Amino acid sequence: MARIEPDPILGRPAELLPGEKLVTEFRPDAQVYWRAHLIMAVILGVGAGLVLLWLQNPYPVLGPVGAVLAIAARAAFVQSEALAEVWRLTDRRLLGPGGRAITLAQLQAARPFLGAVQVTGTTGDRHLIKYQPDPAAVAFLLLTAAGRKPRHG
Repeated sequence: MARIEPDPILGRPAELLPGEKLVTEFRPDAQVYWRAHLIMAVILGVGAGLVLLWLQNPYPVLGPVGAVLAIAARAAFVQSEALAEVWRLTDRRLLGPGGRAITLAQLQAARPFLGAVQVTGTTGDRHLIKYQPDPAAVAFLLLTAAGRKPRHG
């Protein structure tokens, strides 16, 4: 299977500051990754089949088959990169892949979004912590660490 090597500049995590303590890490879950791609393949397969039916193609089954094969090939190729995106929560900041860092004071919102958590900063920048097994728990933890009141829980 192909493996994408991380970019030597953007592929490295942000460094901890002196005295900064790591609280937890948010690692992508392979099962959530494959489930998301399966759902995408089913939806796009049905859509491709319907388009081929609408176009009166004599072989509409090729749409779903092609969509499933394309999504599976993409998922297999990108898996090593997608599952390497680790986010870390410290006592001061949220650190993401590619050197991204958001201070907890700048963390405005964290919302579950399908199998991910959408993090919004006070400047409007948005980030996705993808393929989390329990996005609601991650959002709750981030908001609690930032001193914000979670909506639920």
